[in-house]
Amino acid sequence: MGWIIGFLSFRAGLRGSYFALVTLAFAEVMRIVANSWGLTGGAAGLLLELDVRAANLQFSSRAAFVWLATAVLGVALIVTQWIANSRFGAHLAAVRENEDAAMALGVDVLGVKLRAITVSGAFTAAAGCLYLQYFLYIDANIGYGVWISVEALLAAMVGGKGMVLGALVGAFTLHGLGEVTKELAGRAPGIDPAIYGMVLILVVAFAPGGILGLMQKLSRLARRVGNRGGA
Repeated sequence: MGWIIGFLSFRAGLRGSYFALVTLAFAEVMRIVANSWGLTGGAAGLLLELDVRAANLQFSSRAAFVWLATAVLGVALIVTQWIANSRFGAHLAAVRENEDAAMALGVDVLGVKLRAITVSGAFTAAAGCLYLQYFLYIDANIGYGVWISVEALLAAMVGGKGMVLGALVGAFTLHGLGEVTKELAGRAPGIDPAIYGMVLILVVAFAPGGILGLMQKLSRLARRVGNRGGA
């Protein structure tokens, strides 16, 4: 699905905010369809049959599922690191910085984008499968809700765009703050979006490179100060 959406969008010349709006619109259309289609359970959603077997990714112990989810995360990070150090990663960086310049240098911009969105969609689908097999329930809002897209974007922006561990650090930061705030505020409804909004404003204003980007800047500054002191 990522490849199809990407092909139609990129062939039309959409990029940046326009492409983001297309993906959000697609998710909203799918949410409406799933919410009214009998095959997907309509507004009631679908309950998955409990059949505890490894072949079904269903386990009697939660610990086994934690290890499985950790393994999938590890594979995703390894693949991401491999991409970052590969020729494909260099092409991705070039396209990110300036598509026209990358194209002028012979980079297949369309092909690079399609491979990126396909890999991204594959890992997102794997995460969705793990979610479904664990909770055994899914509905249109869980599958296609706008908040899912927003959280995915926020995690990368807060942690550090273009960094292997950026999304992971951002996810831990956002959800950690959310859980702490819930405990302090008595689990008041709607507190998560407020916290996410505040964190996003702070990151955009004071750390455009995210938490990891800010840490790298502070580390370089500390080394400079140390070198001057040693001199």
